[in-house]
Amino acid sequence: MEAWEPDQTTAQVGVPAKGDGRAATDDLDWIGELREAMDEPGQYLAYRGSDESVRAFTLEREWTRIGRSLAADIRFDDPTVSRRHALIVRQPDGLRVLDDRSLNGVFVNGERVEWSTLADGDEIVIGRHHLHFCDVPEVRAKRVITETAPQPV
Repeated sequence: MEAWEPDQTTAQVGVPAKGDGRAATDDLDWIGELREAMDEPGQYLAYRGSDESVRAFTLEREWTRIGRSLAADIRFDDPTVSRRHALIVRQPDGLRVLDDRSLNGVFVNGERVEWSTLADGDEIVIGRHHLHFCDVPEVRAKRVITETAPQPV
């Protein structure tokens, strides 16, 4: 797998395509591969696109907008997604996803919600897109860096 390199808000992750025609929701192995590639602590939303590429978005801001609008931070050009579909909001007790008056709703782990506190591994469905919340703690990131560091000769 290629190195995962974050930029300001989004990163393309080099998870190879399976090429066997399975739906993205049927094959969740890419989430484990994504977690192994992440060496920076933080909170991320990730999904597998129709072309089998994996996209991961770093959630650093107080508000992250999801929708079809050009103003959205995470944008889906898809009629099943409202222009202003959902918000990810940083609160003192963690991150929350809020339905931003969307037509098709926001689902967390299969349940329609107006808002929900996010936990590591949660699946958020926006229109027909399945996003996965990944929380990489600092301890985990340091372990990956230590384990992959070259040993002195």
